[in-house]
Amino acid sequence: MTNTGTTLLAEPDADSFRTAMGCLPTGVALLTQGSGDTASVMTLNSLTSVSLDPLLLLVSVGKDGRMRSLVPAGGGFAVNVLAEEHRELSGEFARADRPAGEEAMRRIGAVEGITGNAVVPSAAASFECLLHAEHEAGDHVLFVGRVVAVRHSSCARPLLFHRGRYTSLG
Repeated sequence: MTNTGTTLLAEPDADSFRTAMGCLPTGVALLTQGSGDTASVMTLNSLTSVSLDPLLLLVSVGKDGRMRSLVPAGGGFAVNVLAEEHRELSGEFARADRPAGEEAMRRIGAVEGITGNAVVPSAAASFECLLHAEHEAGDHVLFVGRVVAVRHSSCARPLLFHRGRYTSLG
């Protein structure tokens, strides 16, 4: 232990890495691919702005998850940044038995966006993307999307996750 109250681990493991990464607050979003009967939705907190020219963002999904094959097959995706009022949806779409198709569309209050992917009008922000690149990274796949549509609400308070639980701006 150092005098700052932190612990230095020479050989970090997955648990210590996860705990340390929990120190970084993240936003929470729903990643969507398809709409209507083909809609697939999952909770996501790995969203990163990559470039302003061209407009690019990055999401990370599990290599063995269902989104892994759906995004490349569909050629794109949408990211819906959740507001505090969407906390229940975040938990629901993080489960393995989460709704899909029309049931998912109804549950998240989605409409079909210009890319054919589900967009949540009540989200704090939504980004519709065409797939620009994908990269395997350990047990995940990084999808880089070229943003072709953006919607946002100036008054929505974002849903935040920090140290293993939901939190809000002070």
